[in-house]
Parts: sequence; C-alpha cells; structure tokens
Amino acid sequence: MSTAASLPDPLGAAKAPLPALEQLPNDPETLKRMVLELLATLQEERRDKEQLRHRLELLLQRLYGPRSERFDPSQPLLFDQTSAASSGETPLPDPEAAATQPVAEAETAAPRRRCKPHGRRPLPENLPRRRVEHVLTEAERVCSCGQLRIDIGVDQSEQLDWQPASLFVWQHRVHKYACPVCAARVAQTPPTVEPGAPQSGGVDSMTQPHSPESGVVDSTNRPASGENGSADSTNAPAATPAAAATGANHATPGPVVVAATKPASPIARGLPGAGLLANLIVSKYTDHLPLHRQERIYERQGVLLPRSTTCDWLAACAETLRPLYDLMVSLVLQSRWLHTDDTPVKNQHPAAGATPTARLWAYLGDLLHPYNVFDFTSTRKRDGPQQFLATFHGYLHADAFSGYDALYLPPRDPDRAAIVEVACNAHARRKFYEARGSDALRSHQALAYYAQLYEIERHARDRDEEQRLRMRQDLAVPILEQFKTWLETQRAEVLPKSPLAEAIGYALNNWTALIRYTEAGFLSIDNNVAEREMKRIAIGRKNWLFVGSERGGHTAAVLISFTSTCQRLGVEPWAYLQDVLTRLPSTSKEQLVDLLPDRWQAARAAAAQSPAPESAPPSASSGR
Repeated sequence: MSTAASLPDPLGAAKAPLPALEQLPNDPETLKRMVLELLATLQEERRDKEQLRHRLELLLQRLYGPRSERFDPSQPLLFDQTSAASSGETPLPDPEAAATQPVAEAETAAPRRRCKPHGRRPLPENLPRRRVEHVLTEAERVCSCGQLRIDIGVDQSEQLDWQPASLFVWQHRVHKYACPVCAARVAQTPPTVEPGAPQSGGVDSMTQPHSPESGVVDSTNRPASGENGSADSTNAPAATPAAAATGANHATPGPVVVAATKPASPIARGLPGAGLLANLIVSKYTDHLPLHRQERIYERQGVLLPRSTTCDWLAACAETLRPLYDLMVSLVLQSRWLHTDDTPVKNQHPAAGATPTARLWAYLGDLLHPYNVFDFTSTRKRDGPQQFLATFHGYLHADAFSGYDALYLPPRDPDRAAIVEVACNAHARRKFYEARGSDALRSHQALAYYAQLYEIERHARDRDEEQRLRMRQDLAVPILEQFKTWLETQRAEVLPKSPLAEAIGYALNNWTALIRYTEAGFLSIDNNVAEREMKRIAIGRKNWLFVGSERGGHTAAVLISFTSTCQRLGVEPWAYLQDVLTRLPSTSKEQLVDLLPDRWQAARAAAAQSPAPESAPPSASSGR
C-alpha cells in the first residue's frame, strides 16, 4: 500500500496518518530497533493510560459514589496481572531484554547480568564481634537420673546490632619537665641591669628563649614548676655528685622548663577534633544533612553546636585541605581527557555585580588521574571554564554550552595544543526522545540508530582501548554515516519550528563533535558520568538549599571534591578525611602526594596485606 491511510479517532479527531512503506528504512537492524523503541513507547503510554484511568475512577468515586462504600469494584484490576495471560492476551516484550541481544556484526554475546543472590548474606568479617555465652546453671544441668550433664558443643549464630554514635572528649595533658641544677643556678644569678634601665618591671633572667628542639618553654618567672608552677626543692631530683664535681658549673645552662610536644590540631586552637570535622563534612556533602539538622542531632546528645559555629569549622577545614585540593587540580589538568558539567546553586549573599544564582562546575580526570574536582563561580559566564582550563590540553567531554566555544578555538601560542571538543550523544538522543509526541515515526527511527550505537558500546565496554577503537571504526562509523544521511534528508521535510527539527538541527550542528568519540578508544560516547555527579549536587541542594556567600561556595567546592572522589574510588570518606585532617597540619609540601585519595587507599591496602610485626615485650620503664 503506497498511499497513507488515517484511522478515525473515537473522540472525533483524526489521528496522524500512518507512514507509507516507502518511508520506512530498508535496513533490517534499524527496523528491529524501531520496533523495540515503538514497543517501549507503547508500554509507557499504556502505563500512563492506566494511571490516568485509575485516578479518574477515584475522582468519580469521590464525587458520585456513596461515602460509606469502602470497596471499589475496579480496584482489583490494578493488581490482576496474571489474568491477562489466562485470557489469551499477549503481553508486550520487554524492550530492555530484547535490546541486550547480541549485534550480528559484533560476533560476541552480551554478558548475562548476574542475579543478586537471595537469602541472608554473611556479615562482614571486619565488624567487631561481642561474644555472649548462653549457659545452663549447675542446677539446670542435673539430669533426671541424678548425673551432671557435660558440655558437648556450641551452636553459634550471629545477630547484627547497632548503637548510636557518641561524642567523646580528648584530654590533652602536656607534661612539663625542669632541670633542678639549671634552676638552682639561674636562681642564684643576680639579674644584670644595663645602665639607664629601670630597676623594676624588667625581664627576669629565668625566662629563657623558646627552643624548637626542646619543646615549649614555660613562661613563668619561677625556677621550677610542679602542679601549681611553684618551686619545690624537695620534689626535684638532686644532681648527681659526679655532675656537681666535674664541670657542671661551667656547662651552658639550657631552658629551665620544657614541655612535651602536642600534635597540631586541624583548626589551630580549635575545639573540634579530626573525627568530628570529618563527620560534619560527610554528613553534609555525602549524606546530604544540612547543618541545622546536625545541630539537633548533637543537641540530643547533650552538646550544643550552633550551625554558625559548624559553618566556620567547615570553612576552616576547606582552608586546611586547600593545598591538597590544589594538588588534585594540577593533576586533573594533566589528564588526556576531562568530563565537565555545571549545575546552578543559590547564593544567599552574592557579591556586588554577581547574580543570586551561582554555579558549581565539575571536572573529572582520566583513569591515570582519578580525581573529581569542583569549582565555584558566581555566574555562568565563560570566564570560569577558561580560567580553570587555562593550562589544560586534550579532549573535553561537555555539552553544547556556548561558554565552552572559546576553549575550542586555535590557541595563539603555536607550541600549546588546543582543547578538542567531544560532544554528548545522550543530549542529542534526549531531544529525539522528547519529540516522539509530535513525529513518532522519525523520532523512533532516530532512536533506533542510537540503540545500535549504544549496543556496540555495551559490547566494547570491557575491551582495551585498541579493540574498542577497532570496533567503533568497523561497526559504529557505518551506522553514523547512514544516520547523518538520514538526518540531512529529513531536515528538509520536517516543519522548521517543530521539536523534531530542533533535534535534527542540534545533531547536525554538533555532528563533528558527536562522532569524535570514534577517533580514540579512551573517549566516551556521552557525558553521563559528569551528569551523574550533578545529580548528587542536586540531591544535596534540595536539603541545604543554598550557599551563604561566595566564600561558602568555594568551601563547598573544595569539600565536595574530596567526598566525590572518595565515592568514585570506593574509599570510605569518613576514615579518609579523619586521617588526612589529622596528618595534614604536620605534612610537608613534598609529602602531600601521599595523602591523595588513591595513594591513601593503596597504602591502606598494602598495610592490611602485610603481616603485623610481633609486638615486643613492654620494658620495665614503660609501664604505668
């Protein structure tokens, strides 16, 4: 049948005409994919129709049905899924299951998805065990014959339990030590008064300068310090006779009082410890708990931590982590390729000239630099990506945002390589998906082309870069050439302002960047990995709502960089941040690389696999 026919609509309106045979593609593989896409659309429309019918029945029941009626006769239809099979109605095939069939040209079968095991799984071995012995009393062990029953075995079972997290306090007791000989000598030495100096209010000769080697020096003007800092000659150990007889009076006196060294805190002279700070960061940027909820959680434990205080603590943590963040940024910019995307975030107190809607930008490094770093800008201008990517050269996976266009221009410096654009095919496919309601035939044919391309990518996912490139050149490139020819043909036939025309224009205008993933095996067909990172920000934004200022935005960018990288690498974020915040104040710039998430994870794994050294017996002087 070469003429197009139209079917009457029950409501009186004419439906869209059916396509003619000449309009259908001749490629069998494309036709198969079109059938799957049409079946998926039909299933979705049926599901929406059932939901609308159910809501309409509930509305009619509420308006016209008896109020005393508790049972709706049509309600069981919502759950009568098995009656369709018994009545002879053929269910629609699952398009997802059919899409996993192997491609004929790929000559490889798609791996079967492993089913999740059923039943109770064993509990992790790293969880601490608390043994509870259930025994009979001696009276209960007496048998009816009068003998005492003996223990012949144990039946062991495990039960998972939980106790609330609790706060605790570190009491840092810094011990101070005094030399009695030097204290006595300094006490007997009269203070030297320079001519013209005042006779009172001068500096006591016992106050010694600070010595980094000896620790913190007591600034009191008393010769020796006990519990109250006063001199006590009875408690001070006496000098040995040998030291008193052989040149002790001629030795250079050292500091009278020295103190043990106390490790540096994550926040100088701050109240919180590294574990509390790590919990604040993970709770807000991984578990999406805003500070006012955390304030109530701590208040239930009897500690008042106002959100203004915890907000300042997070800003201080970002400043402490800033050197490590800068190192991650420098390493990410050395990647062969980057994934980037941005998402809006409200700015409660924008700076002069800025808008209330700011932006968080994500930059995801390659496999050799597996870090996710975020940047904050007060606007969505192109200055943000240009400044951040000023030293980057390589492939950039991004959407068609016009702010990136300046990055792809040839660089003025001939010695510097340019940034190569890699567009996102998921964005292009989404536009055809949204155009299904206006032009079902053409939209589903475009979706069929994309189904073939993504099927090839599923087969090539577990291959190395060379094999993946060969599969793309042999299988994907011919499909893309057919797809482009079809797009150019349909562009002249569709309405210029229709959704399908917009989808076709988007694909053709970005065609060179859309097919660039076929030039290298390490590139991706889409930018979905960056899109997923933006979803995490969106979930958190629904809870903490906004950033307080531009400084708060930069704080969020630094802290989210670490929590996102930990989630990417499978690192437990609290353990990592607690350890890094403890070690970072005393870590030199050359040792920062050891605190990177992947290096930290590798060091922990190596330490866990290495055998523990045998503990030496405690010495007599080390006991308490």
